[in-house]
Amino acid sequence: MLARVSAALLGVALFAGAASAQETTIKFTLGWKTQGSDAAFFYAKDNGFFKEEGLNVVIDQGEGSGATVTRIMSGAYDAGFGDVNAIIQNASTKPQDAPVMVYMIWNQPPFAIVTKKTSGINTIKDFEGRTLGGAQGTPTTRLLPVFANKNKLEGEKIKISNMAPNLQEPMLIKGDIDAALVFNITSYFNLVLNRQDPDKDYKWFSFGDYGLDLYSNGMMVSRKLLAANPKAVAGLVRAVNKAVIAIAKDQNAGMKAALNYDNLINADVEKRRLQFSFDKLIVSPEMKEIGVGDVKDDRMARAIGIIVEGYQLARAPAPSEIFSREFLPPRAERELVYTAN
Repeated sequence: MLARVSAALLGVALFAGAASAQETTIKFTLGWKTQGSDAAFFYAKDNGFFKEEGLNVVIDQGEGSGATVTRIMSGAYDAGFGDVNAIIQNASTKPQDAPVMVYMIWNQPPFAIVTKKTSGINTIKDFEGRTLGGAQGTPTTRLLPVFANKNKLEGEKIKISNMAPNLQEPMLIKGDIDAALVFNITSYFNLVLNRQDPDKDYKWFSFGDYGLDLYSNGMMVSRKLLAANPKAVAGLVRAVNKAVIAIAKDQNAGMKAALNYDNLINADVEKRRLQFSFDKLIVSPEMKEIGVGDVKDDRMARAIGIIVEGYQLARAPAPSEIFSREFLPPRAERELVYTAN
């Protein structure tokens, strides 16, 4: 009897080991340090969505949404959350190495210029003759000449003060600069953490409202993973899609998963950031039309043109080089309904 029980237990252990051995490990990089807006990835892991797809997803913090692309291109990561515009830049010169976006999350661009309401800047024309603080190399700073050109501003009259990203809000608060070239989802909460009221006391000029209708962050994968294991890519997309849909209805569940990953985050601020991501970056008329995760090819083509102009790229990649909808779940499974709670 004891021998039969031992044999049965050994069989269970071997089966569990075999099942575990069949899991595909995917190294995944976030766009930055742990933030509430990353909650879908943690929720998918905590709720077994990755495991259901035969995946072991190892999530690491990031170094910037543009750095996600270079991390994947280096081979250090298989997938990540990052900026599609950085894919466009790299695909222009290294199309065989650049990752591919497979699930668009931020349908609207976070690129913005923020100023104090007391600054006297009421229209974008008022940026002429003013000093704007910009972090060198960031999309908002690098795209300012395109912003100025499209809106017929005299760019030579706009002074740029180069600074580290973490100095932008403090210098804006002190009045050392007139405005800052920022990511709204980052700057808004930097102001909150500096005990400012970003709605009451600040004015925001979104690039998306002034002719730069760009896409932004989403989930991208390496070309190596695409070629070697398309089944894993499809599973990754299904799992994250389920999580995005779920936390759109229940942000508290998303925050629980985020805190499980990193219990040092400011839960109140990061919950607001998660809700901000839905309010300002995810939910849009286009997203409601085509479902979360997808893009419109004509808009993507225009966005590529803007990036080619802004970064003076030698070649404009085709939309199909940048984004693949091959792995998206059916439209009915990508119906996102956001309810703040």
